[in-house]
Amino acid sequence: MQSGGRPPGPRSAPRVVALGGGHGLAASLSALRHVTDQLTAVVTVADNGGSSGRLRRELGVLPPGDLRMALAALCRDDEWGRTWADVLQHRFRSNGELHDHAVGNLLIVALWELLGEAVDGLDWVARLLGAQGRVLPMSAVPLDITARVLGLVPDHPEEITEIRGQAEVATTEGQVVDVALDPADPPACPEALVAIAEADWVVVGPGSWFTSVIPNLLVPALCRGLEQTSARRLLTLNLGEQKGETDGFSPETHIEVLAAHAPDLRIDVVLADEGHVPDPASLRRTAESLGADLVIADIADDDRQLHHAPDKLAKVYREIFA
Repeated sequence: MQSGGRPPGPRSAPRVVALGGGHGLAASLSALRHVTDQLTAVVTVADNGGSSGRLRRELGVLPPGDLRMALAALCRDDEWGRTWADVLQHRFRSNGELHDHAVGNLLIVALWELLGEAVDGLDWVARLLGAQGRVLPMSAVPLDITARVLGLVPDHPEEITEIRGQAEVATTEGQVVDVALDPADPPACPEALVAIAEADWVVVGPGSWFTSVIPNLLVPALCRGLEQTSARRLLTLNLGEQKGETDGFSPETHIEVLAAHAPDLRIDVVLADEGHVPDPASLRRTAESLGADLVIADIADDDRQLHHAPDKLAKVYREIFA
């Protein structure tokens, strides 16, 4: 049996692990569930804002928001799946304490309290939803992101300031130099390490670069697992810069920053959107510096700016995996 009690799928279906958080990981999972029935999401757990931050502060739990989004993305396209995805994502609107809490966050935390195990709780939610894959936290403890940022002191633009918190890093007015986790050596989720060791492919990105993508590489045991796995590693680039986190970043800069945070990690394939590569030759050289082949394809949503299209991603992922 596969981890999580799922029977093995067809021999042709690759075992895939996707890392990240937020909307980027959700887009990747929405695509990957059409490519394989052996899919595991490993999700960042450093959110400190919104409903997740409130539950984390009040109850001392892992922030459930990115986990909830991953579960919703794995819901089937039939009436059951669409309904449960809507329920998970529904937010209360009121003048009271429930305002802006997501139903899925409350459901996940309730199962954590009842079962006493983060992974067990997520597996039960996945069973309820009929999710087409498994969702795991990258670590069993809630984490904080810290960042060194340039340009926050008007009179001293070269001065570096340290800021703390995912929400604060994502919205900083300065230029993020690098990020770290607190605690710096958190325990990796054991089930995530097994999934990575057994995978055929590991997909990193897209997503908020400093607060969703890179944090997975900062969990030491998780990064070692990514370095040592026999799986092929695919890096999906964002469609452009993200205000606050990556202002002014080229596709090459995204790769260079990731490599600076995980210098021993090799990448096999870099995937970029054809409409967001100003200099293909330069990007190819940067990809090759990590050992990667470059694939440029149409993966952008035609209707939503700077969003990946899951159907286009699915087609390209299928071709790459083959």
